[in-house]
Amino acid sequence: MKKLFDDLSYDVSKHTTKKYSTSFSLGILALKPSIRPAIYAIYGYVRLADEIVDSFHGYDKERLLKRLKKETYHALEEGISLNPILHSFQETVRRYDIDVPLINQFLHSMEMDLHKIDYNSELYNEYIYGSAEVVGLMCLQIFTGGDKQQFEELKPFAMKLGSAFQKVNFLRDLKDDYQILGRTYFPSLNMSVFDNSVKAQIEKEIEEEFKEALKGIRKLPGSSMFGVYLAYKYYLSLFEKIKKTSSNHILQKRIRIANSQKLLVAFKSYIRYKSAYL
Repeated sequence: MKKLFDDLSYDVSKHTTKKYSTSFSLGILALKPSIRPAIYAIYGYVRLADEIVDSFHGYDKERLLKRLKKETYHALEEGISLNPILHSFQETVRRYDIDVPLINQFLHSMEMDLHKIDYNSELYNEYIYGSAEVVGLMCLQIFTGGDKQQFEELKPFAMKLGSAFQKVNFLRDLKDDYQILGRTYFPSLNMSVFDNSVKAQIEKEIEEEFKEALKGIRKLPGSSMFGVYLAYKYYLSLFEKIKKTSSNHILQKRIRIANSQKLLVAFKSYIRYKSAYL
């Protein structure tokens, strides 16, 4: 029965999510059970593409990404893939009528990661949109379940949240991105003069996006509100720790939140959610 393969495919995406991200895994567990598999499928797919450009050193990354792109379009056209992660993703895209241009833009940003780019404001915004904001929009299409009016209302907030998450990632991964991958995403950032003043300017931008995003989280359907709020609180905790860390230390060590701290954040977030005080 094909259902066995379908179930296996979603299980692979779920396992991929748990393996790579404790924060998102816990956030997804707080979603309504009926929509969890679809969110796992999206995370599994974007993680697969991200690993190609970030981790598969010693292999032809460009060729591998082109293959994934080609197989993605084949899967969407045929309604099946022998790659379990891609199979669960294409089924989710078809089931929730996720806009293909969002996938195109995501793959475009992954292609940008294959090249050394001196990011100006325009290229920076282009990359953020494709690598993070469209992922938020894919998830939002699942959360809103085909309600176009609700989707359009919440769209700007989903984009802000995706952008804030990505920029926190940029700060967290600044050391590895620069030293291992040779990347600096922030526009016109000269790593030789990255100091607390420059860091504070970036943090101010992220703070504003978090504030805007929370307005949209409060308007989400009950099936997804707590899950998204929990992911928001995890990233906010990481961001607060980064803010307290000097620029020199960020360039020396990747900032992390311990799993015990994540559990505490989850508990406090649940109390706030149940008290209707987000």
